[in-house]
Amino acid sequence: MAKSTKSGSARPSRSPQPGKISRQKPQDYTSEGVADHDIFLLPGSDYQTMLGLTVLATIVRLFRIYQPSSVVFDEVHFGGFASKYIKGKFFMDVHPPLAKLLLTLAGWLAGFDGEFDFKDIGKDYLEPGVPYVAMRMLPAICGILLVPVMFLTLKATGCRTATAALGSSLIIFENGLLTQARLILLDSPLMIMTALTALAFASFTNQHEQGPSKAFQPSWWFWLATTGLGLGATVSVKWVGLFTIAWVGSLTIVQLWVLLGDVKTVTPRIFAKHLVARIFCLIVIPLAFYMAMFGIHFLILQNPGDGDGFMSSEFQATLNSKGMQDVPVDVVFGSRVSIRHHNTQGGYLHSHNLMYPTGSKQQQITLYPHKDENNVFLLENQTQPLDVTGQPINGSFAWDSINPEYIKDGDTIKLFHLQTSRRLHSHDVRPPVTEADWQNEVSAYGYEGFEGDANDLFRVEIIKKMSDGEEAKKRLRTIQTKFKLVHVMTGCVLFSHKVKLPDWASEQQEVTCAKGGTLPNSVWYVEQNEHPQLGESAEKVNYRNPGFFGKFWELQKVMWHTNAGLVESHAWDSRPQSWPLLRRGINFWGKDNRQIYLIGNPVVWWSSSLAIVVYVAFKGLAVLRWQRGFKDYENPVFKRFDYEIGTMVLGWAFHYFPFYLMQRQLFLHHYFPALYFAVIVLSQTYDYITARIPGVGLRENPIIGRLGALIFLILSATVFVLYSPLAYGNPWTQAACNKVKLFDTWDFDCNTFLTEYSQYSSPVLAAHDDVHKTESPLIPSDAPQPPPAPAGEQQPLVQDPPVYMSEAPEPLVSAPPIAAPAGHSIVSREEKVEYRDQDGNLLSPEQVKALEGKVSFKTRYETRTRMIDPQGNEIDPDTGAGVAPPHPDVEGVDSSTVGKPEPDTQDKPMEQREVQADESKEAKVLKSDGGAAKPASEGNEATGAA
Repeated sequence: MAKSTKSGSARPSRSPQPGKISRQKPQDYTSEGVADHDIFLLPGSDYQTMLGLTVLATIVRLFRIYQPSSVVFDEVHFGGFASKYIKGKFFMDVHPPLAKLLLTLAGWLAGFDGEFDFKDIGKDYLEPGVPYVAMRMLPAICGILLVPVMFLTLKATGCRTATAALGSSLIIFENGLLTQARLILLDSPLMIMTALTALAFASFTNQHEQGPSKAFQPSWWFWLATTGLGLGATVSVKWVGLFTIAWVGSLTIVQLWVLLGDVKTVTPRIFAKHLVARIFCLIVIPLAFYMAMFGIHFLILQNPGDGDGFMSSEFQATLNSKGMQDVPVDVVFGSRVSIRHHNTQGGYLHSHNLMYPTGSKQQQITLYPHKDENNVFLLENQTQPLDVTGQPINGSFAWDSINPEYIKDGDTIKLFHLQTSRRLHSHDVRPPVTEADWQNEVSAYGYEGFEGDANDLFRVEIIKKMSDGEEAKKRLRTIQTKFKLVHVMTGCVLFSHKVKLPDWASEQQEVTCAKGGTLPNSVWYVEQNEHPQLGESAEKVNYRNPGFFGKFWELQKVMWHTNAGLVESHAWDSRPQSWPLLRRGINFWGKDNRQIYLIGNPVVWWSSSLAIVVYVAFKGLAVLRWQRGFKDYENPVFKRFDYEIGTMVLGWAFHYFPFYLMQRQLFLHHYFPALYFAVIVLSQTYDYITARIPGVGLRENPIIGRLGALIFLILSATVFVLYSPLAYGNPWTQAACNKVKLFDTWDFDCNTFLTEYSQYSSPVLAAHDDVHKTESPLIPSDAPQPPPAPAGEQQPLVQDPPVYMSEAPEPLVSAPPIAAPAGHSIVSREEKVEYRDQDGNLLSPEQVKALEGKVSFKTRYETRTRMIDPQGNEIDPDTGAGVAPPHPDVEGVDSSTVGKPEPDTQDKPMEQREVQADESKEAKVLKSDGGAAKPASEGNEATGAA
């Protein structure tokens, strides 16, 4: 037995030296031809090279990072999230919180107070003093670190220093990665987390493949645990990290499968240790890290915000000021209740004194996301109660003076809307939006003193499996009972879904009566309950606190459904098949005859895509040769090429092909993690061809490989410089732009730029240069407004040198370019805020203050030209007279405000003013030309109106 053990052992007497390939054919799970590539044992010259590349990356990434000094692309969202974090206002985003927390930390350390709202692309950072450079520094540092991490990853896979330097340099001179690393965006943090994970797993794989001698050693544990932390961090930035988890998980399964086949050195006990180690490091650690990020998220966001409408009532009750007082649990006839929808983020059954414009033209019934007095209904029996003499007690408040009578399963009730004295009503009339035969209109019908009719009757049907507690299954109980309201006359069920009504109902959610409606959308429950006979001694109830795990799981589900719902088209979206060929970019920003357009370096993208194609062709040929009996896989170099590059191609595939399954909005930047793996594949392939494959002649002449790398690097850097104005927002000429615009699908606008570089430094300003111009087509109507300037006072925004009238800026509103009288010039551009009603009448500060919180104001940006003569006197641009130019609104009502809540309610009937104050809480946006820069919808925070 002892002899068998001795002769059967194939364990090497000592581990191979760093960088030395073991030529002995292993008898255990040690990989043939593997060498120790510990990145902590590199020669000093490698670290010096890496440091030099990092310095170069720092220069490239930080060059003029202060420009542009205004909001760019999705800084609208992610800068806005930082504001909400600082104020503790709850928001809902489709991405996990890690990168947003880091951006917030950077801004907070730099003194950001959260007051700037990042509402519009092109909004100025300088005047409000936003520390935007500090916030951009975090993505920039992530982009800088990507370079040394790439260098170390290539060294960990066995590449030469020259090849590692080449791969790192391709990252430095990649225009798309540069653009993302200079702005307040999530992609740069995502990239560094993905890269760190790839480095850690490549290093762990190198340790693992050296066999039993390295197993469970400190370096083995270090790289395995670091891989787990990397996975947790990556998925905590974006859910794209799930693709990284899939990559690591699939290769881990391969490793375990190989271990299972080593029956000589891997006993069941040792295999169990390997399995448990991987479960702990690659599952427990990432999950714990991910949940910890949400723990911090919940600790910070404790105040209500515009995202809590996406969450359940239980979740909302955990937010400050959203907590509900205990309410009586028993619902009785005469109770004043608010009824909440169980599905679609739980809006309230709601009515207001406005009529449907079609159908019955009776009073509207909607679902409204906010608490409001128009949500209150009084529950009546179908017959009036009797007094002691047996006579009916008339009136809707008849139940206030008698002993409370429970509302039980199967009871028939009427719902009396207290604010308008009309009852919930349905009939065989099609709804105004969902004109389906199986849907009936729901309205409020009647008048004060009217007893109602048969179409007001609804039967309570308790859903026992959804109700909490035995008593709640028998009679209506606040919060605990889930029920349906069945219309007695038609048999349809009170129903709501995510269909929004038009502007005439303030885009509130549609309520109908559905025949055979789906159960989740037909379920309701009572949230608020009040009755004079239910005093302080009555049994009370409140929402259960879901705790951390309940909130965590609910938020994951909401994020998932919201992410999947981003299916609308976007002006700058693209599909996965176009990404490897770099068919289209994204317009980020345009102003002052400059543009930021996300586009990659064609040399890097096309060569890395070609490397993927080369490996796929190699693999196909290798499989065919293997099937025909060739012994290629007995060659260690062939085997290592297939495995090492194959693992990175697998990483590319996991980060690329899943996007084909997604119907949501997709953009070019979704390809960046796959691009990183493709660059690794390109570098490894180059290294094998020039330094590892024998018989080609390049391995014996390393100068050829270095020279080729240098030439390729110079080519990449040259192309980088050609397209760099689009990344930095630098001056460019139309001729230079058109010269490098290779495809029509590269839709950056060369006409944006001036014809000569000298024009950028001259006092002449081009026709589209306008600091007031907002490039974003998203103009929120509820954007907070500063108080209006005193009458007649202009607040200067930017003072420019004299501007010749031949190059005057175009007004945004209707008027053609103004011709200046001879000898006159434009000397400044100024900004002021005015509040006007629907007729263009200027509102005083007192009127504006009186309307605050009652109406929403439409944000409108306009350009006006102010000219002075040589003596400094202001003149009329049209006549040359010394008169201020007319305001565009005097020509008529702004068409963009038609159908929107109007700021002046003084001349409206009382019922109109009342409803307007109720309905004006939801934000509206204007759609405009898709050619302008606009934020990606994936970044949109959720709102109660969403």
